[in-house]
Amino acid sequence: MKLSNRLSAIAPFQVMAILEKARALQAAGHDVIHLEVGEPDFATPDAIVEAGRAALAAGRTFYTAAQGLAELRQAIAAFYLSRFGVTVAPQRIIVTPGASGALQIALSLLVDEGDGVLMADPTYPCNRHFVSLLGGVAQTVAVDAATRYQLLADDLAQGWQDNTVAAMVATPANPTGTVLSPDEITALAAGCRARGGALIVDEIYQGLTYGADSFSALALADDVFVINSFSKYFQMTGWRLGWLVVPQAYVEPAIRLAQNLFLCPPAAAQYAALAAFTPEVLDMLEARRAEFARRRDFLLQALPALGWRIDSVPDGAFYIYADVSAVTDDSFAYCARLLDEVQVAITPGADFGAHRAASYVRVAYTTDIARLAEAVARIGSCHRPPSIA
Repeated sequence: MKLSNRLSAIAPFQVMAILEKARALQAAGHDVIHLEVGEPDFATPDAIVEAGRAALAAGRTFYTAAQGLAELRQAIAAFYLSRFGVTVAPQRIIVTPGASGALQIALSLLVDEGDGVLMADPTYPCNRHFVSLLGGVAQTVAVDAATRYQLLADDLAQGWQDNTVAAMVATPANPTGTVLSPDEITALAAGCRARGGALIVDEIYQGLTYGADSFSALALADDVFVINSFSKYFQMTGWRLGWLVVPQAYVEPAIRLAQNLFLCPPAAAQYAALAAFTPEVLDMLEARRAEFARRRDFLLQALPALGWRIDSVPDGAFYIYADVSAVTDDSFAYCARLLDEVQVAITPGADFGAHRAASYVRVAYTTDIARLAEAVARIGSCHRPPSIA
């Protein structure tokens, strides 16, 4: 049986293999500390769950419009206005099965065979893989602490090629947690516009910022494509619901793609998400954001004692991207050792790109501070020579 040639460009998602092994160790009775997967440890807020239950009980299990429920799109538009002071027409919002669905539509609107999309290295791996699935080319730009691991307007000038059709950035970013400033977004949008290309902005960690103001690129440019999600800030990962905001001219083709790719987003999840914007839920989410900030601050103090170097402080998301070259020359093997020997699961840099990947790991602070302290102690014990009896 023939396997599609495009599959050769799709690398395994190492963090999922780590998660599978970690769960196997857990099932065998080991106490595993999970710092690998980018998933909040908080349960979906009760009001959202109850709204989902009510929808199921009321028989709201049928197809919705491909673009998503009108009332949910209106609620999202109202949230942009109240939270960020930006007016977004509800018809520009496409509700999707997760942010991955939004990414698939955005790239399908823009990328033809052989077209290039500029993005940072390191970045979320699916960004590269989705471009490859469309027959495009992920044109990665090696970035480092000098730009807080972000693709900036100067990189467009150096990296844009004849076949480049778009640039993609994330703020806050995965795996680094760094945030672009309004001026940087404005310059990126202008740079893409001047070259006849598009700017795609991943905002799925929007709202999870610590000390940096949260804003949307939509407040700065109305011709950008913005991806967002109910997974991270709203803590609805398994509900598989996200959204895409497109420029007005792209609404009809985006809906056409949604009809053919997904038919519609999950109905019960959409009804549940209507409760995400209530004052009760938003207050709870803000309290949880404050807890994420405390965890980040704890790790920023604790991890350097392991010999790890944090060369760019994360302003958002729930990740720390740390340079571990002082303790290993192979972060993949290092992560495997930590899981095998002390049952701490973290993610190697190889998941996020090629640029100095063997020197970096990503830590997700998605467990409480007591468990984070235990994880740090266990990792430290791996660095010490065994005692002599």
